[in-house]
Amino acid sequence: MDEMVTRRKNQPPPRHVVFDDLVNPGRETIRPWLHLLDDETLPRVIESEPPSLVVWSSLWPARPGALIRFDLADDGTGTSLRWTLLLDPPHPDDDVVRSLRKRIDRLINANLRFTYGQ
Repeated sequence: MDEMVTRRKNQPPPRHVVFDDLVNPGRETIRPWLHLLDDETLPRVIESEPPSLVVWSSLWPARPGALIRFDLADDGTGTSLRWTLLLDPPHPDDDVVRSLRKRIDRLINANLRFTYGQ
């Protein structure tokens, strides 16, 4: 698999809290954050190493081979969260990759982050 795009952003809570949210993406919470679109499906956790790694299956049935990898590290005040979109060749064009990036970024660096009061 090839790394298509990656983003890193700090999340306010400790690493174990973010890890728990990522390994339980479909659970009922007071502040739900994983709002899936009509062409998306709930990801499965393919791999996890507490509290520093989570790998999701694809959100997109049309791209079943896609993976999303999350690397979590302590940053002194919260969590440094890096997500990476991994795809097998042949790769989609830049516009498709850009839309996938924006969607993951929205879910993780907006929706999830907002549940932590940011």
